[in-house]
Amino acid sequence: MSLGIEEICASGMPRGDRFLAFFEGHCRIVTGPLSGELATAAPFQVDFARHALADDVDIAILCLGRGNGKTALGSAMALAALMGIIDSQTKREVVIAARTLQQGEIAYQYVAGTIAGFPPAIQKRFTIRRAPRLKISYVDSGGAEHVLMVVASDARSALGMSPSFVLMDERGHWPVEKGDALESALLTGMAKRSGRCVMLSTSASDDLHSFSQWIDNPPVGCYVKEFRAAMSMPVDSEEAILAANPGALHKIGIPLKDQLRNGARALERGGSHLTQHRWLILNQRVADESRRVLVTVDEHMACETEDLPARQGPLIVGIDSAESASMAAAAYFWPESGRLEVMGWFPGEPDLLSRGQGDKVGDRYLQMAKRGELHQIGKKTIPVSAWLGAVVAHVHGQVIACLVSDKYKASQIEEGAALAGLNVPIVWRRFGFFSGHEDISRYRGMVLDQKIRYAPSLLFRSAAADSVIEVDTNLNQRLSKAKSLSRIDVASAAILAVAEGDRRSAIPEQKPVRYAWA
Repeated sequence: MSLGIEEICASGMPRGDRFLAFFEGHCRIVTGPLSGELATAAPFQVDFARHALADDVDIAILCLGRGNGKTALGSAMALAALMGIIDSQTKREVVIAARTLQQGEIAYQYVAGTIAGFPPAIQKRFTIRRAPRLKISYVDSGGAEHVLMVVASDARSALGMSPSFVLMDERGHWPVEKGDALESALLTGMAKRSGRCVMLSTSASDDLHSFSQWIDNPPVGCYVKEFRAAMSMPVDSEEAILAANPGALHKIGIPLKDQLRNGARALERGGSHLTQHRWLILNQRVADESRRVLVTVDEHMACETEDLPARQGPLIVGIDSAESASMAAAAYFWPESGRLEVMGWFPGEPDLLSRGQGDKVGDRYLQMAKRGELHQIGKKTIPVSAWLGAVVAHVHGQVIACLVSDKYKASQIEEGAALAGLNVPIVWRRFGFFSGHEDISRYRGMVLDQKIRYAPSLLFRSAAADSVIEVDTNLNQRLSKAKSLSRIDVASAAILAVAEGDRRSAIPEQKPVRYAWA
């Protein structure tokens, strides 16, 4: 026998248990084949609710694959907050925040649909409005009015609010600047009421997004529950599906057999279909298809190997010199064997941990350094001559056919090479549409045909997967650092080296002249 709503409020149970009693005793499923039946909380939902509503938690985050009932669960929490089940404050103000009003309306419809399943006596306490804004009012037994409203990712719509409960739906998909401003406005307003916030979303497309940072570096008072398939898992495997979709075993969302079929289909079609499957279903942080990426994660990983070919034949070195205090990079390509190596350098100050925190990647640069992929040189800037010396020292004893570089820093590189005593030909390229289109096309072709091989590299994988290309009206391509979300210098160097190697390999070998005029 379920407790009545008034009995739940007065029960003295912990907030999480009060919510679960309300959820399973009074909330009916709004959509799907089980519509109209009382909800039953899956084990992962029970665990999240109890931790998210604990006394020492004021921000809770649930991140899992699409279609696992997270919006339905969050909407029920918002309704419970409105009705005083998890919060007994007077004049409660509940806010549902989303990227757009259309997205927020989904959670709003869940709330309205749940109210429609209540007994008539309880329904009479609610006033549901759609204009001028999506708003629901609730009058408690003492006659006090409490409100729930929907706002989009525009901070101006949240100014002046002091919510007691905030539901942020699909936080990982909010635009960066507007989303962060709205989040800040809501959290600071919430602090005035000692309120709590629940963030729900599939993964953001990269580690730099604010939602990713909440997960990777949770502050005090923040609870995180994340379900994400490892990149090493086959995309069409049951292991990968269940790692990101805990609801699949509890009749929540897409059935497991359909998930497996969808995974096999995405693997077969490849491209953006596979990227979307990884992002939305397996909950992996991969770039979304709205940005044109150089290569997809799967295309890049197909060329990774632990069994590298030999350093064989002439060597081509692609270099991307540092801009002031940023990263410098080098890529070493042996066209004869297809082996590719990459290295990165930062100035000595600040240290890698501080730089990583400034770039919002945590300790990633430290991890790269421990793996031998990233080094520091110089003090606050990278001295070109010392850096070029370090570039060549990495392949001491190898025959360097040429260096390949973008021409915009030609004078500095020539001066640095002279100071370092390097007697190596330099091939100049222009990294805009002029040379960029050909170099990118050649690099992509070598990756797709798997004619290059490189060791698994955190530095290279981060750069390659987030390298964004711009396309002009004539379909010419160029690499765009301005639109990329992380350091892509290593990818720039790799494009230069591999494209030059491909050009040289395409030139037929000159045979000895059999006849000559006297």
